[in-house]
Amino acid sequence: MTAQPPTKTARFVAPEHWDRHIWQHNPIFAELSTLFPLIALTDFPTVSELEHWRQQFRPQLPVRFVDNELLAADGRYYEAFIYHTQQVPTRYPNWHDLFGALIWCLFPNTKKLLNRLHIQEIDLHGASIRTELRNKLTLLDECGVLILHRQDQTNMVELLRQHQWQQAFVSHRHHWQGQSSEPTIAAMMFGHANYEMATRPFIGLTGKMLAMAVPDDFFSQSLRQRIDFIDTALSKQIANQGIFSDPLQLTPLPLLGVPGWFFANEQPDFYQNSAYFRPKRISKVQE
Repeated sequence: MTAQPPTKTARFVAPEHWDRHIWQHNPIFAELSTLFPLIALTDFPTVSELEHWRQQFRPQLPVRFVDNELLAADGRYYEAFIYHTQQVPTRYPNWHDLFGALIWCLFPNTKKLLNRLHIQEIDLHGASIRTELRNKLTLLDECGVLILHRQDQTNMVELLRQHQWQQAFVSHRHHWQGQSSEPTIAAMMFGHANYEMATRPFIGLTGKMLAMAVPDDFFSQSLRQRIDFIDTALSKQIANQGIFSDPLQLTPLPLLGVPGWFFANEQPDFYQNSAYFRPKRISKVQE
């Protein structure tokens, strides 16, 4: 039998201390470890270090990372503070805010758009009212995982939406990035809470899937080129296509099942756990 990770039985708690092995041995963090000098660190990067990375990676990004104490002293709501000051409050040391800062570096256009949409909702309904749109904005921001697929792979997206995990992850495994020299589909993390929880992977770790079609040559591009394409395309998709009212978006995706993201899923029997790889619930039609 394939060795299984623990099943979540209580509230998730991230590692108390910095652990460089996370970056070296957990494939979920491969992109981050490639783009940022995380493996070389012996402790959490400071807010100043994150700001230095931001200046190197996205010098044109109009926001900067600042100490979270500025938010506490200011008194404004988190999203309002970012919008009006162009500063992202960042706690140190803190896994959640570390990953949040890295996502800002990767996808600045999308993050700024999400922030602006939050503010529009706050202006309409007030900061204390959590509207349906704000809940979905937060869901994408915290738990989103992008399924990047060529146009000829819409059938794979449908398999994932219908919870046909065996077909999507096992039978068609050869289509996934990292499993083939000519991949046609891949997953890319967007939600920074997903990353935080992946520091201690557990059975039950699940994200919310957002599908995005990519050009045929997408998978032959460099990682930086792919990141830049995703940021531009995703921000346009959010702005123009009403994805937050689309019931086919933000459906559950068991993250440890993504080929290449967890070593145990190299064995087909890993997917036999129906408590994790759940069948799609059939809605009852009322007569």
